[in-house]
Amino acid sequence: MNFDIKESKVIFKGKVFDLQVDIIEYNDTGNKAIREVAIHPGGAVVLPILDNGKIIVVKQYRYPFDRFLFELPAGKLEKDEDPAYCAKRELTEETGYSASEIIKMGSIFTTPGFCTEELHLYAAKGLTKGDHNREEGEQGMEVYEYTLDEIIEMIKNGEIVDSKTICSIFHYQLTSF
Repeated sequence: MNFDIKESKVIFKGKVFDLQVDIIEYNDTGNKAIREVAIHPGGAVVLPILDNGKIIVVKQYRYPFDRFLFELPAGKLEKDEDPAYCAKRELTEETGYSASEIIKMGSIFTTPGFCTEELHLYAAKGLTKGDHNREEGEQGMEVYEYTLDEIIEMIKNGEIVDSKTICSIFHYQLTSF
C-alpha cells in the first residue's frame, strides 16, 4: 500500500453498521486524504430451490427507497455466527421454509468503495414448508415462487433490481448442483 493511516476513529456506532473515519497520508506525495468506512458484520443470502425447480423470492418494503423490492431471503450475521447458519435462519424467518441442504455458491463485496460488508451466497435444497418467524418490519413481506427463466426476465425488465439477488442468480447459473 502506498499510504499510512495517521488517525482512525469510529464516529458512529449503529445497529446495522458503524462508521469509521481514517486520515491517511500517501507515501509518495505526502498528501493527506480522508476515508469513510461503513463497518458491517456481513450477511448471508439464500436462493431457495423447490423440488419442482422454482425459486422462492420475497417482496419486502425497503425504507431507503420507499418501495417494495423482490429479493432473495437474506440477513445480517450475528456476532461470530456461521454464514451457513445465518442463511438457514433467514430462510425460515422470512419464508417459513427449512432446508435439508445448504450449498455455498460464493460471496460478494456489496460496496467495496466504502463498506466492509461481505455477503455469503447459498443455495438451499430439500425444502420443507413451515411457519415463518419474521422480525419487526418484515410483517408485510410476501413470498413468491418463480422459474429461473421468469426471474431472469424480471431482472431484464427491471422488476428485480436488488444486487444480492442478481449476483446469486448469476452464481446459480454458473454452478451445477
